Amino acid sequence: MDSAFISIGMPIALIIIMMGLGFEVTVQDFKRVKDNPKNVLIALFCQLVLLITIAFCLAKFFKLEPLLAVGLMILAASPGGSTANLFSYLFKGDIALNITLTAFNSVIAAFTLPLVATLSLTYFMQNDTTVGIQLDKLVQVFLLILLPLVIGMLIRSKKPAFAKKMESFVKYFSVTFLVVICVGALFKEKENIAGYFADVGLVCALFCAISLAIGYFIPRIFKMNEAEARACAFEIGIHNSAVALTIAISVLGSTTIAIPAAVYSVIMIFFAFAVGLIFKLKDRNSLNTTKVIAE
Repeated sequence: MDSAFISIGMPIALIIIMMGLGFEVTVQDFKRVKDNPKNVLIALFCQLVLLITIAFCLAKFFKLEPLLAVGLMILAASPGGSTANLFSYLFKGDIALNITLTAFNSVIAAFTLPLVATLSLTYFMQNDTTVGIQLDKLVQVFLLILLPLVIGMLIRSKKPAFAKKMESFVKYFSVTFLVVICVGALFKEKENIAGYFADVGLVCALFCAISLAIGYFIPRIFKMNEAEARACAFEIGIHNSAVALTIAISVLGSTTIAIPAAVYSVIMIFFAFAVGLIFKLKDRNSLNTTKVIAE
C-alpha cells in the first residue's frame, strides 16, 4: 500500500469513522448507565477483561508468531462500532444498550488500546525492536479514537439533523474503507497469505465464536433479558476492525500485525449472521409455542 495512503489516508479515514460513531452518541447515552449500571459493567468486564485474556490464551496455545499475536491482542482490545449496532437492529437487540456500550467502549479504548498494544509488543516481541510504540504513537492512538468521537458528539448536539444525514454516509464509508484495507493488507502479504490463514484463520474463527458466545451467555447468566443479551452479544462479539487495522498499519507500520484483523473482519460477518439466524429461529419457535398454548 502507498506510503502516503498509510501515513495520511488511514488516520483520516479512522477519524471519519470515529466521528461517525459520535454522530450516533449523545450525553444521554452515558447518563443511561445510572438506570442500570449492572448491564454496562458486565458487558465492559467481558470486553475488557475476558476477551483480552482469551485472545492471549489463544495466541499462546496456538503458538502464533509474535507479530500475529500482537495483532490478535490489538483486535481484542478494539471497541465495537456501528456494525454491532446494525446487527443488533436486524436481530432485535436492545439498540439503546448497544449505543451506550459503544460510547463507553470507545472512550475506554482510547486508554486501554495503547496499553494493550505496548504490553503485547513488550511480551511477544521481547528483544525484537523492529516494531515498537513510542510516546508520540500512544498519543496518536488516543487522539485518533477519542477526539473524533467527542467532535462527533458535539456536532450531534448542535446539528442533529446534519449528524443524522451523515450517519448513513459514514456507515457506507466504513464498510468501503474496511474492504480496501483488508484487501490491501492481504495483497501486500500475498506471498505469505496461505501461511497466515493457516496460522490465524482458526484462531480468528475461535475468537469470534467465543466472543459472540460470551457476549450472549454471560449477560443471560446475570439475568439480562433477551434483547439486552443480544445487544451485548453483538457489541462484544463484533470488534471495530478498522481501528485495529489502522493502528497496525499506520501507527505500528506492520501489515503482518494487521493480518488477524483483516482475516477476522471476513469471518466475523458470517459468524454474526449465523448467530442472528439462530436468534431468528428462536423467535419463530417462541412464537409457535405461544400460538400452541393459546389454542
